[in-house]
Amino acid sequence: MSTPRFATLYSGSEGNCTFLSSGNTCILIDAGKSARTLCSKLCEIGSGIEHISAIFITHEHCDHVSALETLSKKYHIPIHMTDTSAKKFDRDPDSAVHSCLVRHDTVFSEQVGDITVSSFRTPHDSRMSVGYRVEFSDGEQRRVLGVATDIGYVSESVCEGLFGCEAVVLEANHDEQMLMDGPYPYDLKLRIRSRKGHLSNIECAAFAARLAQTGTRGFILAHLSRENNQPELAFDEIHSAVSDASVAIRVASPDEPTELCIVKAEV
Repeated sequence: MSTPRFATLYSGSEGNCTFLSSGNTCILIDAGKSARTLCSKLCEIGSGIEHISAIFITHEHCDHVSALETLSKKYHIPIHMTDTSAKKFDRDPDSAVHSCLVRHDTVFSEQVGDITVSSFRTPHDSRMSVGYRVEFSDGEQRRVLGVATDIGYVSESVCEGLFGCEAVVLEANHDEQMLMDGPYPYDLKLRIRSRKGHLSNIECAAFAARLAQTGTRGFILAHLSRENNQPELAFDEIHSAVSDASVAIRVASPDEPTELCIVKAEV
């Protein structure tokens, strides 16, 4: 078995995609931007679209699904999505996505190769939004990874989904002062700050500290706003809150792969 891998291919308001590999099975969570860009970034990390066994979608907003039409036409990879989010594609009966869609209840669990993917509900202003908990065995050790972006606040379901994960992709969307002083219209600022909007650096930091206490040893800070955040601000806020040098923290690039080393723990 080869080494498990965990990386964002890119992350932000222009597009999101996360790559996870157990060593034997590879999946994607979300498929924003274009299919060409997605495939190019997979090659950059030494993988390829031909290795992807399934795609899991968190919600139907364009920055999470825009590559699906072309991917469905060319590669026919199963696309797992809540039925509520999948209704977006029902407006176009000729969409190629229909041939690949696997519809689910909001809370579901799916086995793909040696990976188990389980959803949990996240608070966001979409038809439906979920995060994912991914589990697999690495020899005799059980590995657990989590992905949660586009979360307006840290709900009970988000806590349940991510507690105990050894590594997490977690939203750090905005610096509150930059958002309020920035150029966005006031109603958009309120939407971003709402309980169905996006997680701020401060909120991310407080939750990351809790996760670290439950055993999380690595974070990729994701979905940063280009206009309302800076990588160093997000990193400093979370680093100060976690205050544990053994916890790895990386800030996801909006355009390039960002990988977190998944080190096998001592048993």
